[in-house]
Amino acid sequence: MEPLKGFQRRFLGKKAHSLKPVVMIGGKGLTEAVIKAVDAELENHEMIKIKFVDNKEARKELAEELVQKTESQLVRIIGNIAVVYRHQKVHEKRIYHVPKS
Repeated sequence: MEPLKGFQRRFLGKKAHSLKPVVMIGGKGLTEAVIKAVDAELENHEMIKIKFVDNKEARKELAEELVQKTESQLVRIIGNIAVVYRHQKVHEKRIYHVPKS
C-alpha cells in the first residue's frame, strides 16, 4: 500500500473527528485479541480510533506495530488516541474516497 500523503492525512483527519474510539489498548499491550479486533473493525469501518488506556508513553511504538500487523496506515496520533485507516479493496464498500491528488 502506498503511504498516505499530507493532504490525504488531513482529509482523513477531518473525517475522523466525529468518530469515537472502538478499540482500547490496556496494560497487556498488543495481544492477538486486540489485533483481531482492530482488523475486524477496519474491515467494517475502514477508519477507526484506538484509545491507549495504559502504555501511554509507548503509544507511538504500539501504533506503528499495530498498523504493520494489520496492513493499515496511521493517520495521526493525538494525545492517547490513534487514528488508523485501511482502504477497502472493493470499491463499492468504500466509505472514505480519499483524493489521489
